[in-house]
Amino acid sequence: MGLKDIFNASKIRKENDGLKELMSPEFQNAASLNEKIAELEVKKEKLEKENARLSSSVEKLRQEAIFFEDSITFQDFGLYTPRYNFVTAEEYKLRLDKIRTQQKEMIKTDTAIAGSKNWTVDGSKSKGNKMIKDMKKLFLRAFNSDCEDVITRIKYNNYEMSLKKIHQSADSIEKLGKMMSLYITSKYINLKVDELHLAFEYQQKKQEEKEAQKAARAEMREAARLQKEIEAQRKKIEKEQTHYQTAYEKLLKQLEECPENTDLLIKKVELESRLDDIDKAIKDIDYREANQRAGYVYIISNIGAFGENVYKIGMTRRLDPQDRVDELGDASVPFNFDVHAMIFSDDAPALESALHKAFENRKLNMVNTRREFFNVTLDEIKKVVKKNFDKTVEFIDVPYAEQFRVSQKMRQNQ
Repeated sequence: MGLKDIFNASKIRKENDGLKELMSPEFQNAASLNEKIAELEVKKEKLEKENARLSSSVEKLRQEAIFFEDSITFQDFGLYTPRYNFVTAEEYKLRLDKIRTQQKEMIKTDTAIAGSKNWTVDGSKSKGNKMIKDMKKLFLRAFNSDCEDVITRIKYNNYEMSLKKIHQSADSIEKLGKMMSLYITSKYINLKVDELHLAFEYQQKKQEEKEAQKAARAEMREAARLQKEIEAQRKKIEKEQTHYQTAYEKLLKQLEECPENTDLLIKKVELESRLDDIDKAIKDIDYREANQRAGYVYIISNIGAFGENVYKIGMTRRLDPQDRVDELGDASVPFNFDVHAMIFSDDAPALESALHKAFENRKLNMVNTRREFFNVTLDEIKKVVKKNFDKTVEFIDVPYAEQFRVSQKMRQNQ
């Protein structure tokens, strides 16, 4: 920078200082305020950013709190005792409709929420009554909204908390409306509690019926498969019968010409034996088709999926029961099932029922009785089978579990 530039800059500063001196005090204050405003704008921007950050943190903490509360509820819930015990879901639905109609009637007759009748606004009783009426609508809307949210979310693990929330909502409204003596009536609260019970039991009954329908469909599919197997097996055996019967008749004609032929006589015995076996097979098929209770009770395990001493005790009427076992070991479990016993019985459902009843308190799933897994030992199963079945049953004590054992070995070698 040259001397001329330095001189000019000094001159400008002097002129500015001179101008400031010439400014009125009011003008100087305005300039000072503008500087303050600029500083505050900067601070405001910083605070807004900080507020946004804190709001995000609060929301995150709130979500974590909800999750934590749900976790506590899940871990610490009591067994629910049904109030109604209706037989069908439709009965629950009808009672729910009735309860909700009663609630609407209470709202219509202004008995759902009570309040002061002597409230005035600006000395006007009509204005006071209008204000009370408006507040009733507001509070009732809030209470109904809270209850609807609770009832639609009802589950086995949050029932007690849901019941508590209904009463908490009513208490909060009573505190807010204390000045006007506004409160939700006990009758209306009880109707909401009844609705909560009904909604929960209705939900459970629907699930129960869904499981029953699923089981019924599975049973129908099983029966259809059996019928298809019977028809295919009958067709196969009848074809064999026709073949051997034709050969036998041809052989008899040959024997008429050579009655002392040893080879023909031996072949005749073989054909007669084969035809007898076919007759027995046809009778067996007729019996299986006619007797709806004949079938196999199977005891199987899957140590790779469920561990030691967990057995599935089921029944199938299929001609080849192994087909049913193979179906159970599909992609839904990591390993195939191993068969410990396959018992043919003329009354398979009775034997299966006796085993299930004997181990009723040892079921893995205590809620859904159609899940046929039991935490028992094979020796305990043998005792019950021996008590309820008068024929010898061969048991395989140690499961083969090839894929599970090979997988373990591979894991150890890694």
